[in-house]
Amino acid sequence: MTDSTKNMIGTLFIFSAPSGAGKTSLVKALLQSTGYIGVSVSHTTRAPRPGEVDGKDYHFVSVAEFQDMVSRSAFLEHAQVFDNFYGTSQEWVESELSAGRDVILEIDWQGAQQVRHLMPDAVSVFIAPPSIAALRERLQKRGQDSEDIIERRMRDARNEMSHYGEYNYLIINDNFENTVEELRAIVIARRHRLSAQQVRHEDVLQELLNG
Repeated sequence: MTDSTKNMIGTLFIFSAPSGAGKTSLVKALLQSTGYIGVSVSHTTRAPRPGEVDGKDYHFVSVAEFQDMVSRSAFLEHAQVFDNFYGTSQEWVESELSAGRDVILEIDWQGAQQVRHLMPDAVSVFIAPPSIAALRERLQKRGQDSEDIIERRMRDARNEMSHYGEYNYLIINDNFENTVEELRAIVIARRHRLSAQQVRHEDVLQELLNG
């Protein structure tokens, strides 16, 4: 842990899941029901999909721009996923945590390993589908990929899921509403840890003890 992270009272959450497990929809629902939490907007070299907005969904950059940021150590983590690169701004994350806001990183197991190395206090959650059949069905229902791409995603999903043991929490996304509540419980419990509450409520605690 670096000196700049010692006094952070926000929590960095790592959410990982195989493609098609429902992570993006779960995070969106979690944000709607839980205040003071944000999602890091990653930098990526892939092209925007229909409806995606630069700066909101992703920061879309060229390969050259991405490599320049890597050379400047601007990323908390970065990885190649399929044929594209993705990275998380370290400066933005540290700024949010220092301000007391929780941050969610939606990253794969490779990125999670990098983040845990730099920020060992990060709380990591792995979200898994209820079955391989359910995962395949979800990928097919999205209607975004050819059968060849779906097969590739299925192979990568098995590799991703083999790393679930590296995480603090494991959640099976069998029922969407229940899964959102389980994620929310993790966030709320972490927010009330002693070290953070001592900072947030220093004046109250002093008055209770000395008043």
